[in-house]
Amino acid sequence: MARARSGPGPAAPPGEVSGYDRRGRNLAAGVLLGLGTVAFLDEAVFHQLLHWHHFYDRSTTAVGLVSDGLFHAFSWFATVAGFFLVAALHRERAFWAGAFASGWLTGAGFFQLYDGLVQHKLMGLHQIRYGVDLLPYDLVWNAIAALLLLAGIVGWVLTGRARAAARRSGASPARRAG
Repeated sequence: MARARSGPGPAAPPGEVSGYDRRGRNLAAGVLLGLGTVAFLDEAVFHQLLHWHHFYDRSTTAVGLVSDGLFHAFSWFATVAGFFLVAALHRERAFWAGAFASGWLTGAGFFQLYDGLVQHKLMGLHQIRYGVDLLPYDLVWNAIAALLLLAGIVGWVLTGRARAAARRSGASPARRAG
């Protein structure tokens, strides 16, 4: 069942999702899947395959492994929630690839930057790697994060412009693939 937009601005006709609500829901689905995907990759590559660190390295290895499990559960909760949103958007014929991709990039970049700045530096939960000069690792980690986040924000702005241009021309950008 499609939802009508609530709040200021024109409401969608009964049984339809407004463009504003559709775009925001695509963004939310993308953010959740971006967070979940990058958190999962971080866990699989850096924690399990390379053994560079645990989510929480300031205690015993056993505590580190438990923290990895909780972190892994978080990544899957975000991923599953994102998939449910995507399924609902497809069911309502409201999926908009451009807004979704912008959300994915934003979520991925936000997670990576939060991890690199807050968890690594401010809270000191763990470092990317131990026993090496951290500067090159930190620079690459945070530069990739910033690029992902910037690409997501630029994509979000561009999808907003595409939506406005489509509205002026009478077309519906949400009916398109991108």
